[in-house]
Amino acid sequence: MSAADDAPRPLVDQSVLDRLREELEEEEGYCRVFVGNFIEYLPHRIGRLRLALTTGDLEGSVDAVLSLKTSSQMVGAERLASLAMDLEGELRSEARHSDVAVVLPQLAAAFLRPINLCSRQTMHRLQSQCSPGARR
Repeated sequence: MSAADDAPRPLVDQSVLDRLREELEEEEGYCRVFVGNFIEYLPHRIGRLRLALTTGDLEGSVDAVLSLKTSSQMVGAERLASLAMDLEGELRSEARHSDVAVVLPQLAAAFLRPINLCSRQTMHRLQSQCSPGARR
């Protein structure tokens, strides 16, 4: 594994936001709507994930982590998407062969704090990158 593999992913990949703006053929409206919806709904997504993990709901945990991963990827929230991918991998490998009532709360303890911290940092970065006058 190279040193680049160990480096954290960027909070937000500006090229994803730029591509999104091009695809939506808008100048600034995409940030207010698409990214704004991501920011607004992010606490709900994390809440769903927390509830599913802490109650031992494997199907709900997989659904919630996929929602978090996919929505994060769509707005370029690379670090948050990476955390969600790591958790998804653990859910698919560990939880399939173990007692979910034990494993899922353990995964909650291991992943929810970093996900919460990263989500706050990501929201702040997205808000600053999508504010009027932000570098495009």
